Amino acid sequence: MRGITRIRGVLVGHAQDDAALTGCTVVLTPGGAVAGVDVRGSAPGTRETDLMRPCSQVERIHGVALSGGSAYGLDSASGVMRWLEEQGFGFATPFGIVPIAGAAVIYDLGIGNPRVRPDAAMGYAACRAASSGPCCEGNIGAGAGATVGKIQGPQYAMKGGLGTCVAEVSQAGSTKAEPVLVGALVIVNSLGDVVDPWTGRVVAGAYDAGRKKFIGPGVGPMWAGQAQAGLGTNTTIAVVATDAVLDKEGANKVAQMAQDGLARAIIPAHTMYDGDTVFCLATAEKSLSGDRASDITAIGALAAEVLAAAVVRAVKTAKSAGGCLAVCDIAESEQ
Repeated sequence: MRGITRIRGVLVGHAQDDAALTGCTVVLTPGGAVAGVDVRGSAPGTRETDLMRPCSQVERIHGVALSGGSAYGLDSASGVMRWLEEQGFGFATPFGIVPIAGAAVIYDLGIGNPRVRPDAAMGYAACRAASSGPCCEGNIGAGAGATVGKIQGPQYAMKGGLGTCVAEVSQAGSTKAEPVLVGALVIVNSLGDVVDPWTGRVVAGAYDAGRKKFIGPGVGPMWAGQAQAGLGTNTTIAVVATDAVLDKEGANKVAQMAQDGLARAIIPAHTMYDGDTVFCLATAEKSLSGDRASDITAIGALAAEVLAAAVVRAVKTAKSAGGCLAVCDIAESEQ
């Protein structure tokens, strides 16, 4: 699926270790993009997020690395910076170019080989593979080791993955101008279950293979201490992007509104055991209506929609791995 790469100036690349079930996905904006971020989960692993706050000096960034490996995976951003520097992308300073690359990680050490984690070399490889072409989904890049539905214990988890989606909105008063695009790319590695927001049905989550049924996203086992091994092993991370004009405050507001997409498609989301983080990148090529508040609201609302859709796509395109069943392994009658 083309997904987020339909937005001009946005490149996506992946690198992964299929045996170790971990990987890295990069979303690059070599020409720079106005950036915002919203960290809603309580167990995040991030890099350079303070630079994206409205009060910080840096207006544009050049990429975001999404990685497995827990905190170790933040090292992948060093490879992203090296690639950007070699290509001449970044801020010119008196003593050299300095690219700005944000990063966020998921915990995937419980599947595959926990001693193998994304590093600078993997981040660099993902950049070399980046393109504006169709974006692969499922067990790719940072989605290689993603799992969902651990709220009932890791033994009931299903395979998560990477999903992407894009939508468009027409510019006000124009029938000829290109529509404004809003896209999302997400790595779904949630404590909670993934539900289809449009039907309310569970798509992937805590699943009892013996009884061939979803257990449901109840929190009872947490209080009983039955699911402790699965707590803290989560986090859903995403990038939403648009070619609309946004300032830094607007990009932060869009990232905040986009988090609603996670809440619609993941139950529960934003928990103490997730580090849910959403970045917003605006290439600032098109004006929607010219009214700042209206534009931010429209883009933020659409960002939530495409992010929710991308979450569902992530689990629907995943394949079984590491002992975790995927949606494609379950009969439609069981869903």
